[in-house]
Amino acid sequence: MATIIPRWEWRTFGSRFGAADVVFRALTPTGIQESDELYLLSGAGDNVKVRDDLMDIKVLKEVNADGLEQWTPVMKGTFPLSATDVRRVFESLRRPAPALARDAYTFDQFLVEVAGPDPDLRSVKVHKRRVRYTIGGCTSEVSDVVADGKESRTIAIESEDPAAVIAAVRSVGLGDYVNTSYPRGLADMIDGTPQRYAVIDVGTNSVKFHIGERAPDGRWTTLVDRAEVTRLGEGLDQSGAIGPEPLERTATAIAAMVAEARSHDVRAIAAVGTAGMRIASNQKDVVAAIQDQAGVSVEVIPGDEEARLAYLAVQAELGLGDQPIVVFDTGGGSSQFTFGHGSTVDDRFSVNVGAVKYTEQFGLDGPVEEAVLERAQEAIAADLERLDGRQPPSALVGMGGAITNITAVKHAMATYDPDVVQGTVLDRAEIERQMELYRSKTADERRSIVGLQPKRAEVILAGACVVHVIMDKLGQDRLTVSDRGLRHGLLLERFGR
Repeated sequence: MATIIPRWEWRTFGSRFGAADVVFRALTPTGIQESDELYLLSGAGDNVKVRDDLMDIKVLKEVNADGLEQWTPVMKGTFPLSATDVRRVFESLRRPAPALARDAYTFDQFLVEVAGPDPDLRSVKVHKRRVRYTIGGCTSEVSDVVADGKESRTIAIESEDPAAVIAAVRSVGLGDYVNTSYPRGLADMIDGTPQRYAVIDVGTNSVKFHIGERAPDGRWTTLVDRAEVTRLGEGLDQSGAIGPEPLERTATAIAAMVAEARSHDVRAIAAVGTAGMRIASNQKDVVAAIQDQAGVSVEVIPGDEEARLAYLAVQAELGLGDQPIVVFDTGGGSSQFTFGHGSTVDDRFSVNVGAVKYTEQFGLDGPVEEAVLERAQEAIAADLERLDGRQPPSALVGMGGAITNITAVKHAMATYDPDVVQGTVLDRAEIERQMELYRSKTADERRSIVGLQPKRAEVILAGACVVHVIMDKLGQDRLTVSDRGLRHGLLLERFGR
């Protein structure tokens, strides 16, 4: 073989790729090619196929820190294939070579006498239609693939320069997706392996993590849905920057979530940052630190986008019809509001009203006098002036850590059950009952309350105050709880359409 410089490759399989589909449709192809190939799959081997009557083998030489793979061509053998080359094929497939009765094998003899008898070796007929492009100096192709009658699409980007590949992948909107080799993607395709995706919502007080599995009909099944309180925004209101200890706690939690997502063989991991990261003066350093430790890039999204995604999740799950509704999501650093009817968003905005700020400002992490609680609610009301004068909606929907914890306490849930939480109605009396319950207790005493997540004990009173003021401002005596939030809307937006 002529000397070939190995390239760094990135690839993903699927049926829809969101923004990337739009990008590629706008590009001018540099070439189109169709081919019929035969792949040999063993579950653990290199890239082994027959194309253009040649036995074509590429060996995986290296995987870099960004997950890119470097594949090196080692054979393009003609048929009849020598016994020596047959043994090299089995070596690349990580399979023991059978006893060989011939010095050389035609293509048919190879399939029938050598490959066919191995029960752990699959021969897969593949038809490809490859459309090639150039992106950022990298070679790229979008291929429609039919393998043993099953259809899929794969997007690949490759270059000798790994940094250029990563830049190109991100430029077309595929930075969330996990690199998947052709043998692995092909096996998943013909085996009907479920499509799984992960989302991570990096909030000011907690990091929420969700893995969803999408069925062929578009319905989603939850595999993992949990949150970890890391208090990323601890001290942020005073310093304006995220401190090293909160950052270390958060990056460690995210790294564990990424590892868990990869153990579930997800096709993509999308991570977004909200209020705390939006206002932090060291935002870029925080994003870089998380990237270094967890191997995932956190996209810091605007508050109105956060609100829109939360609204999308509510509409998909609760089915509230065309009546005017307000959806709010209150967290540790901000609260998002979306006003709409049906699937139409009429207005959305975010305000820096979050539980961490008022907890620190008024000492709400322990017992407080009623007068202090009143002053805290007055401050919250002043910061929520954008709600003043609004027409009361037909329905109010609340989400976020404060809301779901209040709901879990209402139901005295020793073990959190999202299906019970979803759709629960909280009235004003229950909110006020819990405010009084928390007001009289230290954080340690609050941790003994059944249903309250222990790490949320410090901020739950402030969270309840925010909810109470929102109900007052919008003239509501009750609200409907949505356990679905930003992470669910992000899942639908990025991977569900």
